[in-house]
Amino acid sequence: MKQLVMVEGYHSTLSLRDTQKAIKYVKDTFQHELKKALGLERISAPLFVEKGCGINDDLNGHERKVEFDLKESGQEAEVVQSLAKWKRMALHTYGFGVGEGLYTDMSAIRRDDDMDNLHSIYVDQWDWEKVISKEDRTLDYLKDTVRKIVAAVVAAKNKVKSEYPSLTRDINPECFFITSQELCDMYPDKTSKEREHLITKEHGTVFIMQIGGVLANGEAHDGRAPDYDDWSLNGDLLFWDDTLNRSIEISSMGIRVDAEALARQLKIRGAEDRMKYEYHQGIASGKLPLTIGGGIGQSRLCLLLLEKMHIGEVQSSIWPEETRKLCAQHGINLL
Repeated sequence: MKQLVMVEGYHSTLSLRDTQKAIKYVKDTFQHELKKALGLERISAPLFVEKGCGINDDLNGHERKVEFDLKESGQEAEVVQSLAKWKRMALHTYGFGVGEGLYTDMSAIRRDDDMDNLHSIYVDQWDWEKVISKEDRTLDYLKDTVRKIVAAVVAAKNKVKSEYPSLTRDINPECFFITSQELCDMYPDKTSKEREHLITKEHGTVFIMQIGGVLANGEAHDGRAPDYDDWSLNGDLLFWDDTLNRSIEISSMGIRVDAEALARQLKIRGAEDRMKYEYHQGIASGKLPLTIGGGIGQSRLCLLLLEKMHIGEVQSSIWPEETRKLCAQHGINLL
């Protein structure tokens, strides 16, 4: 268990019942704003996929997937860890064209996540993906998309504050952009998480670009799978949270790999064997469309907008007994 952050005197301004109503209000409001901002339509998504099909997200490569077998067929299945690859295939299957996109509700179990104020073994996010042209594979297009997402978050926050006047904090609508290398150069003696907190505290809303590759100091800012984001055209969106007095990553997103970026990044990771899968062959052959996409944490956004201290206040999950005791002692009502 990671170190929990506890602030003396904290209490939620919303009761348990009002919190439940507010969670729905946040989700309904934000997904409407996101859909409008990016021109998306909602589709259904799987909770699990066939084991070994190459579609499941490998995250950092070491997380254990939740697996089970099917009584009828004996097939083995895996609970998804994200839908990063599945979405791109869905855009092709459903015939989406350039400028069109989808979003869906993704639920996952990440059994190896360390639990703290922001992490649970249950993950819920809006996964979205949009078809783009070759000419759109630029940092300018990425930044423009980030600004639209930030505007959707700000619009949702303003509506939530209007609905629940006891919530008083604001979100900076102006996003500050910086590459992971520039951030490392700025704070060379800090860890990547410490850098994130420092830059987000200064600017409020930050997008850290180009995550996945090795920096000049020989380390990567953070882990990224080699086969969905183009590491030169991706990033993380962070907001400063006054309740926790720290930065919160709300979204990991990016322009996805084309054939050249896929080959380059698989070679860097020594994962060329993945080219046997349908998804990877579809990118190499140009069958799958060029896309941009990402995930936006639902519980994390609720925590941020509802000014909560622990993610367990906005989602139902399982917590260690020590966590439950600490939360009860500090006025944190776990659902």
